[in-house]
Amino acid sequence: MPDARFKPKPSVTDPDLEARKAAAAAELEAVRAAKRAAAAEAERLRLEDEAFTQEARELELRARQKEARDLRYIARKQKRK
Repeated sequence: MPDARFKPKPSVTDPDLEARKAAAAAELEAVRAAKRAAAAEAERLRLEDEAFTQEARELELRARQKEARDLRYIARKQKRK
């Protein structure tokens, strides 16, 4: 039974191999670019939020300082009477 033996066939290269590699690389780069854009947007929003909270803290501090100053002024006026 010599005909029943496995006879390897010559390998055939895919003619679209390079095109598929290029398409996969382009898709990967598009995904990476989208991730970079999302990360940049998240960082911008974080910095904006940080600036807003810092400004809010500063305004709150100024309001407390003004209130303390006004109370001292009222106390001085009361002493004069």
